[in-house]
Formats: sequence, structure tokens, C-alpha cells
Amino acid sequence: MSERRTVRVRDVMTKRFQLVDGLITVEEGVRIMRLNEVRALIIDKRHDDDEYGLVLLSDIAKNVLAKNRSPERVSIYEIMAKPIICVEPKMDIRYCARLFEHFGLAIAPVIDDREVIGVVSYHEIVLNGLMEAD
Repeated sequence: MSERRTVRVRDVMTKRFQLVDGLITVEEGVRIMRLNEVRALIIDKRHDDDEYGLVLLSDIAKNVLAKNRSPERVSIYEIMAKPIICVEPKMDIRYCARLFEHFGLAIAPVIDDREVIGVVSYHEIVLNGLMEAD
């Protein structure tokens, strides 16, 4: 029986992400998501003691669309999740998947030295991680 190679988050994460200011409107955020083909926006820290935020398409659907709010009047910071759970690049993807399950996550920023270096989701874990382990 062959030994399984440990696959790390850094091996499967995507470096395609958008870091935005929380003051942009939801309309601007959606435009950025479309242009850059990303499924989430990471909201930048305002200062060193701040934390990152996150907005998913589902947040926009639930908090803007479903509530009949105007996307050009709602700021991203009004609907973002903050603080958010982040993962380290050296984490084993098996533990990352367990973390996602335990906390009901679908996506998380990958943080190295307090800076976002990528994003990982079930998509990357399953489609890239399972093939890497073989």
C-alpha cells in the first residue's frame, strides 16, 4: 500500500481573488466580481488592528436582492461578514475540509504573515486536492 502525500492548502488554493474597500457599493462589487470572474470579495482591513471581511454572492442575494434594497445605495461593508475564518497555506486540505464542515464555510481566504495570498473553497479542495494526493 502506498503512502498518501500530504496536500497543503497552498497546493490547491487559487490566487484569483479581489481585495476591495468596504466603502464601494454592492453594484460596484458585483461589477468587479463579473469582470474578474470571482465568487467572493475580500474586504481589506482599514488599519493594522482591523480584520478582513468577506462578501459572497449569497450575501448579496439575501441582503440586497431579497430585501429589495438598491445595489447602488448599499455599501459592501453593510453586508459583509467580519471577522472571518482564514486558513494558513501549510494546513492539510483534509483539516481544511473539516474546518469548513464544522463552521459551515464554503470559502476562506488564505493568510500568510497577516496578508491574503489566495482563496480556498471546496471547489479547489476537491477538484485539485484529490488529484494531488495520488
